[in-house]
Amino acid sequence: MKLKNLCLLSWLCCLAGTVCSQERLTLDLQETIRLANDSSLEAFRTKNMYLAGYWEYRTYKANRLPSLTLNMTPAQYNRDITRRYDSEQDLDIYRSQQSFYAYGNLAIQQNFDLTGGTFYLDTELGYMRSFGSNHYTQFTSVPIRLGYTQSLVGYNAFRWERKIEPLKYEKVKKEYIYNAEQVSEQATTYFFALAMAQAEYDLARENMASTDTLYRIGMERLKIASISRADLLTLKLDVVNARNTLQTAASSLKRAMFSLASFLNLDKNTQIRLELPGKPQILTIPVDEALEAARANNPDFLELRQNVLEAEREVNRTKIESRFNASINASVGFNQVAEKFSEAYRKPMQQEMVSISVSIPLVDWGVRKGKYNMARNNLNVVRTSSRQSEISIEEDVIMTVNDFNIQQDLVVSAEEALDLAIMAYNETRQRFIIGQADINSLTLSLNRQQEAQRNYISALQDYWLNYYKIRKLTLHDFATGFSLSEKFDYDN
Repeated sequence: MKLKNLCLLSWLCCLAGTVCSQERLTLDLQETIRLANDSSLEAFRTKNMYLAGYWEYRTYKANRLPSLTLNMTPAQYNRDITRRYDSEQDLDIYRSQQSFYAYGNLAIQQNFDLTGGTFYLDTELGYMRSFGSNHYTQFTSVPIRLGYTQSLVGYNAFRWERKIEPLKYEKVKKEYIYNAEQVSEQATTYFFALAMAQAEYDLARENMASTDTLYRIGMERLKIASISRADLLTLKLDVVNARNTLQTAASSLKRAMFSLASFLNLDKNTQIRLELPGKPQILTIPVDEALEAARANNPDFLELRQNVLEAEREVNRTKIESRFNASINASVGFNQVAEKFSEAYRKPMQQEMVSISVSIPLVDWGVRKGKYNMARNNLNVVRTSSRQSEISIEEDVIMTVNDFNIQQDLVVSAEEALDLAIMAYNETRQRFIIGQADINSLTLSLNRQQEAQRNYISALQDYWLNYYKIRKLTLHDFATGFSLSEKFDYDN
């Protein structure tokens, strides 16, 4: 027995020596959550998902502003044989020709959301030179031209973008906050998993020391026939079980510590010691307020609205495209052509252009009507699914809030039970030492103390998990009364 205890002590000393050479870190729950949202890989992924949505929205906003575009063909050389009509001989003949061509256009465009059309203002300059027997040089210019192009009865994509894109960005922003709260929830889970393993290890270590002491006392009491040999063997069995339990608890502690360090993106060998949060403040969350905050802030609700809008957009597009299409392109400006560049901008002539195009489907065998009916039926499906999802989210909010409000009383009860269990065990242990309690009473008291410790940590875990889940579902901090979404806008 002494040899086994000596070996176990040597193993624990080696473990302690290894620990001393490793980084030590003491964390409470709030610091753990701060590190998770600052350094974890999950937080990094969440941030980059938000930035992708942010730049998509910036692109949409940029498309609403005037754009300046330069289109150029700096050089184009042609050498080929072409067919031409010779009026003197009254026949077509093939002739070799060489030409050089250059072109440039500078245009400003502005999309007009209300009608779905585009205004443009541009200027052009072209140069052409022909080589061979009939060589010549020409410059053509458009000093200025103002135009507008519009689909008369077509689908207006700009109007739908004004409805959907801001909603998409709002969803992306609140998804970022939602995911940050989910990281807090995950950090809480890892924190209490380690806290439980840490408590089990501490209990196992104390139990090993206690059983060893009680066994030595039992051997002395056996000499005076104060206890039976069966009781002494039970005490010896408790020592063996306590040693095995300590080894198992040490392994579980190392595994839980490794998991938390990995999640926080710390060195895998970091030795973490946790400080359990104290008794939580009394906080009662009204279910109606939680539901209202969830409907206003939860990104899942925003995604459902986006899905409905996109389905309505598809119905609108297919409905319009099932009819005839008509578009107009009108422009007014000036142009000129000359053999010299200096004369290409002299006395330009007025240029006007108006074109109307019409496309009328005559026979398509019901293809367009089928697409419209498909889109309309899909809209009904999306609306029904959205309502079902809304009910599911609301149910989740209600159940979580109810659990949270009850959990506060459970934490208080679990803390009281733990205090009583510790006092009862200490009292029973003292009574056993002086011979007033038997081994069964001592074992039962120890088991109750360990169970009370586990129940207390589990109650704290459930409280904080429900707390951060409510923050995630509502994006609202009911402890301070601030909206997490408004705080995000203020901070950024």
